[in-house]
Amino acid sequence: MKHFKEKLVVLLMVVPFIFSSCTKDDAPAPTVVNSKVYDLGAVGTSGVTGTATIIEKSDATLSIELELKNTVANASHPAHIHLNTAAEGGDIALTLKSVDGATGKSITTFKALDNGSAITYQALLDFDGYINVHLSADKLSTLVAQGDIGQNDLTGVSKVYPLGSVAVPAISGTATFYKRVNGEALAVVQLQNTPAGGSHPGHIHANTAAQGGGIAFSFKPVNGDTGLSVTNVAKLDNGTAFGYDQVLAYNGYINFHLSATALATLVAQGDIGQNELTGKKVSYVLAQKDVAGINGTVEFAERVNQTTLVTIKLVGTPAGGSHPAHIHENNVATSGNIIAGLNPVNGNTGISKTQVATLVGGAAVTYTQFLTRAAYVNVHLSDANMATIVAQGNIGSSLGTATGETKTYTVTNSGSSSYIFNGEGLTNASNPNFTFKRGGTYTFNVSTPGHPFYLNTVQGTGTTNAFSSGVTNNGAVSGSVKIVVPANAPNTLYYNCEFHGLMTGVITITN
Repeated sequence: MKHFKEKLVVLLMVVPFIFSSCTKDDAPAPTVVNSKVYDLGAVGTSGVTGTATIIEKSDATLSIELELKNTVANASHPAHIHLNTAAEGGDIALTLKSVDGATGKSITTFKALDNGSAITYQALLDFDGYINVHLSADKLSTLVAQGDIGQNDLTGVSKVYPLGSVAVPAISGTATFYKRVNGEALAVVQLQNTPAGGSHPGHIHANTAAQGGGIAFSFKPVNGDTGLSVTNVAKLDNGTAFGYDQVLAYNGYINFHLSATALATLVAQGDIGQNELTGKKVSYVLAQKDVAGINGTVEFAERVNQTTLVTIKLVGTPAGGSHPAHIHENNVATSGNIIAGLNPVNGNTGISKTQVATLVGGAAVTYTQFLTRAAYVNVHLSDANMATIVAQGNIGSSLGTATGETKTYTVTNSGSSSYIFNGEGLTNASNPNFTFKRGGTYTFNVSTPGHPFYLNTVQGTGTTNAFSSGVTNNGAVSGSVKIVVPANAPNTLYYNCEFHGLMTGVITITN
C-alpha cells in the first residue's frame, strides 16, 4: 500500500507537467499579417540586386528581410534605412543586420528606430526613406545596392522626354520622370557622349525652348563620366509644390549646359509637359526667290497643348545674316497681310524656331488650323532689305492641287517581308508600286506595329532619307501617313520600313 501511494504521488506530479508542456508546445507561432516588397537596384557596376521585404507578424513584431543576388562569399555587407530619397541622401534612421555574402540574406527584427522612436508597419509604409547596402564595414562609401521605400517607392508610372543635341552634335539623351507613391517624381537624365570629367548643369525653364524663359527647377548636374543625373522632384526652386503630375502639365523645357562656367553653351535641350511634341508634323517647301541658292523647308509640329512649333531650315544663307520671316494670309500668287511673326533665320545655321499659339491680333491658332488655313511663308534678306525675299512657299490649303486627285489606302504588314495594301482597286497587294501626281493627296492608314512606314527619297531602311515636304506623320506605325505631293517633288519616291529592307516599293511622281 505504501508503494502504491508513492507511485500515485509521483504520477500526480508528472501529469500536470505533461499537460503544461503540451499546452506550451501547441501555442500557434506568430503568423505574417502584412508584408511589402521593395526592389533594390545595383549601384554602379556592382551587379548586386535584390529585394527588401518589410514584414508585420501577428505578435506585433516587425522585421526586414534583405535578399540579394551576386554578393561575394565571405563578405559582410552593412545595410541601413536612411531618411529622404536616395537621390537626396540622408542620415541613418535604422541599422539593419549585415547581409551575409554567402547567402545574400539578412533578417532584422525591431520595434523602434535607432533613436528609440517606436515605429509601426504602417509608419514604415509611409516612411520618407531609402535603403543602402554597402560593400563592407571599412568601405561604407562604396554602395552595392540601393532602393527607395515607403512613400518614396516608385509606382511604375513614368514619362520620357527626348533631349536633342544643341552646340555639341554628339551629345543627346533623355529625361525620364518616375512617379512616386507620394506624388513626387524621380528625374533620371541620361546623356550620351558627355566628356569624361565634365559636370553639366541642368534646369527646367518656363515656356518653350523656342521662346526661352527663366529657370524654374534645378537638376543635379550630369556626371560627364557616366552621363547620368538623378534628382528628386518635389518643389520648384521658389518652393512651389512640383510633383510628377505638375511636370506633365508644365509649360516648360529642359536645358543642359557645357559647364558651370560655360552656361551659354547648351549641350542638350527638349520641351516637356504641355509643350511636348506629339509626333504629328508637316513640312512645306520654301523655294528660292530673289537670291539664288537660298531655299529650304518650313515644318509645323504639333504640341500636346495643340499649339505649334514652326521650324525653318534653309541652305545657302550668308554667314552672320539674320533673315526676318512671317506667315502671310492667302498664297504667294495673290499675297496678303502678315498673320504671324516668326523668329529670324540665323544666317550661320539657316535655322529659325518659333512657338506659335496666337495670330497677329491675339486670336488663338492651333496646329490643325494651320494645316487647313490658306497661307504662305516669306523669308527676307534682312530688316533693312525687306523687299528682297530669299525664300517663299505656300502652306496649308494654299499648297493647292494640280489635279484634285485624292486616294486612300489601308496598310498592314505580313511579318517583316512586306507591306499589304488595300483600297483604290488593291486587294491584299504585297509591296505594290504606285504612280502619284503632283498636287495629289494620298493617305495611308497604317496599322503596322514594329514597322514604321516611311516615305523616302532613297530606297532603304533608316530615317536619314525621309521625304518631308507635304508629308504628315512620316514614320507612323498607327494612324495616317499623308502626302500632298508638292510641285517640286522628285520624279521618284519610295516607301520603306525603317527596319526591314524587304518592306518597300516605288512611287513614281508625274504631273
